[in-house]
Amino acid sequence: MLKVENIDVYYDAVRALRGVSFEVKEGEIFALLGANGAGKTTTLRAISGLLIPRAGRIFFKGEDITYLPIEARVRRGISQVPEGRRVFSKLTVEENLLLGGYIREKAIKKNLEVVFSLFPVLKERLKQLAGTLSGGEQQMLSIARALMTEPTLLLLDEPSLGLAPLLVRSIFGYIKEINEERGITILLVEQNAHMALQIAHRAALLQQGEIVLEGSAEELKDMDAIKSVYLGG
Repeated sequence: MLKVENIDVYYDAVRALRGVSFEVKEGEIFALLGANGAGKTTTLRAISGLLIPRAGRIFFKGEDITYLPIEARVRRGISQVPEGRRVFSKLTVEENLLLGGYIREKAIKKNLEVVFSLFPVLKERLKQLAGTLSGGEQQMLSIARALMTEPTLLLLDEPSLGLAPLLVRSIFGYIKEINEERGITILLVEQNAHMALQIAHRAALLQQGEIVLEGSAEELKDMDAIKSVYLGG
């Protein structure tokens, strides 16, 4: 579904990604792991169109989207849940969801039913300001807003960030359900390697802007580099 081919991304003169390549297969959860500053968010921004690689190519369902505008990528089925949730705090839950659904205007009612079946608490909070929700509820809203675009590829940037352990387990449960029950392919960026590898099919490890390990989730669980740096082994 997604092929990232040898991309270099810069912030001015600083090279943030160095020849990054990987593929995400249709229907899987692919985890992109690494410490803070490794280049994980930069990779997602290049895929979603917020950053343009200086070298390399990005393909989605066989189409070269390297220079495609952001909205065109969303229309093709790519949607990103940003780090830190980034809900519109002064708008209601309903207004956040409607903004997410504007690109699929004719399907808003159907898509609202989908997100309410997944996150019933959002239906209960429909008229509540998003900024007054708990951290876990805001993360649910951020994911639901992205689902309103009817994505076939969902990019999740640090969904566990700032959440209590119990909520982290809950959010990862929702991610697994979205993949298994809705058939949505997921590219998951996470520092919490332990949780990510519990639900991922395959994974890769980024260090200083380069992919240094890649394999099945089971294989990476057993690798010393992952254990020592990310799992405390």
